[in-house]
Amino acid sequence: MKKFCELIGKYFGLVIILFFIGGMTCPPAFTWVLGKLAGFSLLSMMLGIIMFGMGTTMELKDFKLILQRPRDVLLGAVAQYAIMPFLAYALSRAFSLDPALTVGVVLVGTCPGGTASNVITFISKGDLALSVTMTTVSTLLSPIMTPLLTYLIIGQRIAFSPVAMFWSIVQIVIIPIGVGVALRHYFPDWCEKAKAYLPALSCLCISLLIAGLAGASRDAILASSATIMAVVALHNLLGSALGFAIGRISGMSWKKCVALSIEVGMQNSGLAAGLAKTHFPALTAATVPGAIFSSWHNISGSILAWLYVNYLNPRFDEELQDNKNISGKPSVAH
Repeated sequence: MKKFCELIGKYFGLVIILFFIGGMTCPPAFTWVLGKLAGFSLLSMMLGIIMFGMGTTMELKDFKLILQRPRDVLLGAVAQYAIMPFLAYALSRAFSLDPALTVGVVLVGTCPGGTASNVITFISKGDLALSVTMTTVSTLLSPIMTPLLTYLIIGQRIAFSPVAMFWSIVQIVIIPIGVGVALRHYFPDWCEKAKAYLPALSCLCISLLIAGLAGASRDAILASSATIMAVVALHNLLGSALGFAIGRISGMSWKKCVALSIEVGMQNSGLAAGLAKTHFPALTAATVPGAIFSSWHNISGSILAWLYVNYLNPRFDEELQDNKNISGKPSVAH
């Protein structure tokens, strides 16, 4: 079982894509995910499991980095909640998206960074500590920032309750993370044992959610496939590019810029799709951008990581070049 879970964690991007295809080709096999169990939404429960898994990987000492590197963390939070919402608004207007797709794209933009960004940053040899801290901070800010920014962008045109969205995010995100952090603090041995299984469980949960949402929105996805794919791809790629640019302009090191680029470009699109389903039930296509983004950003993230490791880092990472220069110096005989 442990090896099976390791394989799921290792190939999580491929697993999500396969589930997305499954949801599109055989919707009835996955749409049960959007139902209820004992009166509770399965979708919200699965999102809570994902956030709980994230919490069990965090320790109280991890939050010290927020105080140790406030400038980097603040810059990351500002970039996260400025770039992606702005791009969501601009792309929705540029492509004249209908109200449902606009809601979906905006929610992707206003949601926090996704945990997949930490994996891609690690593979890309970026600043992993900064990536994890940025994900944590943007997630903790999400109950305030996501409803607020969503209301500012679409609240005048599409009615919804920012307060209800705030409580949804608290229940789905903050409470499960808090429980996970508490377990990590008081029962570290259990969390260490569970570490081999929880990432795979989180991956399966998000894969089932994406498959269920894709199945339920299959007709809408097929009807707007070219347009929404273009919007999703541009949202992700432009977000990554602008995140990197802001890092360089602000004087960050190459590794920090890599982390900022990936963190800004990769969103918690599963949460976006879940919020769309919960708070905009009449706009069924609102879940489409989040479902597509979840598959796309794993593909683009993997390609970006490959480019960083094989081409960009060796050429532009000053620290890597300095280490090579030092190791390449001939030794002096005494």
